[in-house]
Amino acid sequence: MKNLLKLEEAAELLVAVVIFSQLPFAWWWLPALFLVPDLSMLAYLAGPVAGAATYNLLHHKALAFGVLLLGWWLAQPVLLLAGSVLLFHTAFDRLMGYGLKYSTHFKHTHLGAIRAEAASA
Repeated sequence: MKNLLKLEEAAELLVAVVIFSQLPFAWWWLPALFLVPDLSMLAYLAGPVAGAATYNLLHHKALAFGVLLLGWWLAQPVLLLAGSVLLFHTAFDRLMGYGLKYSTHFKHTHLGAIRAEAASA
């Protein structure tokens, strides 16, 4: 099952790249914006509940697909860019084993606890 889920995440990552490739932006925009969703970790400065809520909002696939759909419906390349970056980032995170956070601790995710060696890699 674990490999099947990783395959699904890899497919979503590929979809994000294909969508991005159809946009009128230079290739370097995707890697340049890749870590922007991780700025949500700054909310952990306000505590684990606020941190987990903010992190989970910006790492939820429904947000990525919602932004993509809104960008498509409004024909707005910037929204399509934002949606493709969100989808790419979240798919990559899940492929690496980083899931949505529980409010108990940053390392407690819906995919299980983040191992120390995975966090340092």
